[in-house]
Amino acid sequence: MDAFKTFTGTVCAVDRANIDTDALIPKEYLKSIKRTGFGHALFSDWRYNADGTDNPEFILNQPKTQGASILVGRTNFGCGSSREHAVWAVAQQGFKVVIAPSEGGIPAFADIFRNNCAKNGVLTIQLASEQVDQIFAMAEAGGPLEATVSLEEQKLSFKEAEFMFEMDPAVKEKLLLGMDDISESLQYESDISVFETAHDTQLGS
Repeated sequence: MDAFKTFTGTVCAVDRANIDTDALIPKEYLKSIKRTGFGHALFSDWRYNADGTDNPEFILNQPKTQGASILVGRTNFGCGSSREHAVWAVAQQGFKVVIAPSEGGIPAFADIFRNNCAKNGVLTIQLASEQVDQIFAMAEAGGPLEATVSLEEQKLSFKEAEFMFEMDPAVKEKLLLGMDDISESLQYESDISVFETAHDTQLGS
């Protein structure tokens, strides 16, 4: 997994709450476990017409969101089933960041979705509801909306506004280092080898 770096990208704001994993990637795409080729399936039920053509009304198909790398939604983003394919689709579409608000006890993200994002190099940012409202207003105001994301500074910067966000220190470090669960385990490869050798010796005695 690539290390997360400060970048400037275009925003795609999907103004819906409770965007579940079936909306992110419907069940018919779950047959493959290759972890590649899922980007086109993101939001497919909303993104495409029945004949497979693009639905021009859906925000991801509009000119101002082409090449977008920052996805914004409403509360409880990524709820539903635990399918990791949903995060693969988000990442493979080109999104590096997903932003959502918490409000009235409703979480910004479903826990499993948030954890899967961290394991796949996608940064989830929780903001206050009024801050996300401001982002939606800016996104609707005109042409493409750009923002700069600095994980190191935990800062999201727009031309008209700047928001700081909280971050779990352990998740932050892993994203900045580009470290997934496997690479984290490999840090202890020599210790694991010593343990396995001792274990095999005990079994053979």
